[in-house]
Amino acid sequence: MSVGERLSRARVQAFIGRDEELELFGEALAGGAQAPFALYVCGPGGIGKSTLLRRLADHARAAGRLLVELDGRFVSRDPADFEQAAGPFLDVPGTVLFVDSFDHCQWLESWLWQHFLPRAADDTLVVLAGRSAPQPQWTADPAWSRLLHVSELRPFSEEQARSLLAAARIRPELRDRVLRFAGGNPLALSLAAAAGSAGCAREEIWAPSADVLRTLLAGLVGEVPTAAHRRALEVAAQAHSTSEELLSCVLPGEDAHLLFSWLRDLPFMESTHRGLHPHDAARETLAADLRWRAPNAFEAVRGRLADEYLRLLREAPEERVWTVTDELFYLFREGRTLSRLRTWSRDEEMHDRPLHPEDMDVVLRMAEETEGPASAELVRYWARRQPQAFSVYRLVSTGRIVAFTARLALPAPPDPEDLAADPVVAAAWRYTDATAPVSPGEHIGISRFSVYPERYQVPSRVIDLSSSRAQAEAARARGRAFGFAVFQDAEAWAERVEGTLRDTGERPRVGEHTYGVFGVDWREVPVERWLFHFISAPDVPVPAGPAAVSRTAFDQAVREALAHWRDPGAFAACALLRTGLAADLADPVEELRTLLRRTVDDLARDPRGVRAREALTTGYFSGAPTQEGAARRLGLPYGTYRRHLRQGLDLLCEDLWQRELRGPRP
Repeated sequence: MSVGERLSRARVQAFIGRDEELELFGEALAGGAQAPFALYVCGPGGIGKSTLLRRLADHARAAGRLLVELDGRFVSRDPADFEQAAGPFLDVPGTVLFVDSFDHCQWLESWLWQHFLPRAADDTLVVLAGRSAPQPQWTADPAWSRLLHVSELRPFSEEQARSLLAAARIRPELRDRVLRFAGGNPLALSLAAAAGSAGCAREEIWAPSADVLRTLLAGLVGEVPTAAHRRALEVAAQAHSTSEELLSCVLPGEDAHLLFSWLRDLPFMESTHRGLHPHDAARETLAADLRWRAPNAFEAVRGRLADEYLRLLREAPEERVWTVTDELFYLFREGRTLSRLRTWSRDEEMHDRPLHPEDMDVVLRMAEETEGPASAELVRYWARRQPQAFSVYRLVSTGRIVAFTARLALPAPPDPEDLAADPVVAAAWRYTDATAPVSPGEHIGISRFSVYPERYQVPSRVIDLSSSRAQAEAARARGRAFGFAVFQDAEAWAERVEGTLRDTGERPRVGEHTYGVFGVDWREVPVERWLFHFISAPDVPVPAGPAAVSRTAFDQAVREALAHWRDPGAFAACALLRTGLAADLADPVEELRTLLRRTVDDLARDPRGVRAREALTTGYFSGAPTQEGAARRLGLPYGTYRRHLRQGLDLLCEDLWQRELRGPRP
């Protein structure tokens, strides 16, 4: 067997998936009447275009065809050179022309379709592969539409990816970790498998090496024009979704429009209704590379994103905040608490919409099929009383309704009719009366229904999005005393929510099913501090008294205290009151407020801190309603103001942190 034959056999044995493309090419080789003349394969770097072309070439060679194989990276700009290199395609019947990396010679495209391909010899075929799809005029041209077939390669399915890792002898307990890094990207999987084959026997937790990351970045991302473009990529790698506005806030001083347009045109970026999403392999590679190459920069990007999300949660109009907590939690998804509660699965891309009367039949049918007729009647009851509490979830791809939720807001004192109608609501009120009664003028919130028949009451995007809405509502509501969540499998959810929600012990029964009720007293733990818990210490309960804190948690506590500086009641619940700074203060609230103000004023002693001091004073102490309003008061562009504000926060946190480390003064 020749070396070429051995390589061909090895490629066949290692090849996974792409059945549709192989079948279509086989039909074209056989001369099928409906088979295309030109196949155009496109997709992001590392998706397997070159591997597929080599497999198709082996197939054509086995069929006795003459092959002409060109690489777009080495094609000159002169069409005459291309025509000379591909000469047999014009002269020898049955020739198959392969052009890989076509994106590197995209300037030839119009000439190719208009002048070169129409002169092909009889029974020839052409296969092109590139990162970008062909120009729309060719796919829309009635003549070419019957001769051209475009295949956009997708990532491997989970089954295919696991098959590749099994063939590479990656230990089963490590495969989830590798899959999370590589997604379904064939290049990432292959490199991870190659690196893991030697190292996994000695490593409990697989992590990509620097060599793997460098190779992947070159293959997936290609050349990055400037340092600003690199920073935009690093933002997109950490943010769940990236908008032009987010780039402008996180990278002040940069041309956000230019950077966003560049990101949107990258072949591994997907545009959704919430912004840009990189494909999994690109996201994980960029994030892992930054964490390995510049861990401080990684934390800085994450901190700036967290700052922006928390600002939006406090200041943005209501219609913009419902996904903010979802985005915030995504930044810190690696913590064990969040990983057992949330999924962020891209397989369930969906959006929620208000309940409309025409949705009721579907909603009631879902409720009856999953929870029984008694629960369906309660859905009907609450839909009449609080229709605005319901959300209906539709798949983005088809618009089909797949789930619904309801988040009730119930004022004190409770309505006797509600107590008589719904055992779950009665149990929640019974718990509040026994522990911390709710005063008139206050209310409780209950995530009463969460019905997703295909993934009923297990972590899913429906539960992710519904809980994010509930937390955003709680953060902005006035007078909310308690928040409750209701789950049917009480024991399993008690473990999942430990440290975040308290098991009330209530187990009300509706029809044939028993439910667990879990809650949090927002008067005891304000929502913003509850969110900080996930950011700073995701695996331990929120501390009730002074305790050692990490630098990240401390900085977040300083920001929280600034945000509530003008509200003494809210300030008194801030996490900064439980740090060493306040340990021995006679009047912790007032003395800590004074310390913050004095430390900010002291920044102006250094000429570099004058602008920072002005930004902090105007943004937090002057009564400006929003940060945008503070920028206007100072007569500064918002981006410039945000830069001064960020510098001021960094200087302030550093000064207070040094005080924290020194401990209380004698």
